[in-house]
Amino acid sequence: MTQRAATEERTEDGQQPGFAARLRAATATEHQRAEQSSFMADLLGGGLGVEAYAELAGQLWFVYRELERAGEALADHPVVGPFIDPALSRAPELERDLTHLRGDGWRAGLTALPATEAYAARLREVARDWPNGLLAHHYTRYLGDLSGGQVVRGIAERVWGFDHKGDGVRFYVFEAVGNPAAFKREYRARLDTAGAAVGEVERQRIAEEARYAFRLNTGLFGDLGRLHPLAA
Repeated sequence: MTQRAATEERTEDGQQPGFAARLRAATATEHQRAEQSSFMADLLGGGLGVEAYAELAGQLWFVYRELERAGEALADHPVVGPFIDPALSRAPELERDLTHLRGDGWRAGLTALPATEAYAARLREVARDWPNGLLAHHYTRYLGDLSGGQVVRGIAERVWGFDHKGDGVRFYVFEAVGNPAAFKREYRARLDTAGAAVGEVERQRIAEEARYAFRLNTGLFGDLGRLHPLAA
């Protein structure tokens, strides 16, 4: 869906949809491309080994470290602040997974791929120069983890034998979120409130940044696919 189409979409009563619905519509194409990346298809289809899964966790650690550092720094920001919730924090859970997957020395063998470096750099840039834009990255990452990420967890448990909700899949387990469905509804309501507060031009900028966030994620999958090609 184009930016104009997302902006001009109306509900049945003729009103523009809330900002959460607009973000979802505006990012639908990029979201689908990320989900259909060859790396994720190969990984979740069982064609790649557990080392590829561990590498994904490692690259995501760089991303979430930057995202959560930025969130902590912007906890009092009027737009971003209401979304910063310790219950969502993923970097510590990725560290637990990586310790399980690669041992205590996992940091020494971990290097950010070029696409990961670009992703982390964009998070730092947005947090520094345009805090409202961090909302786009927060939305694309955490709502995805609470939704499609649960599919990844189930497949990882089945393919590699991880204990249900145990080490190896803790990134996908939100122990501090009691009711994920209710949490996501509340999150979308906060998005609607934030969208109403910032104005139309800023809403469009945030939507474009959310599309860019998905493209950054797709780029990360591309680098991982080149590092871990499916064996012939």
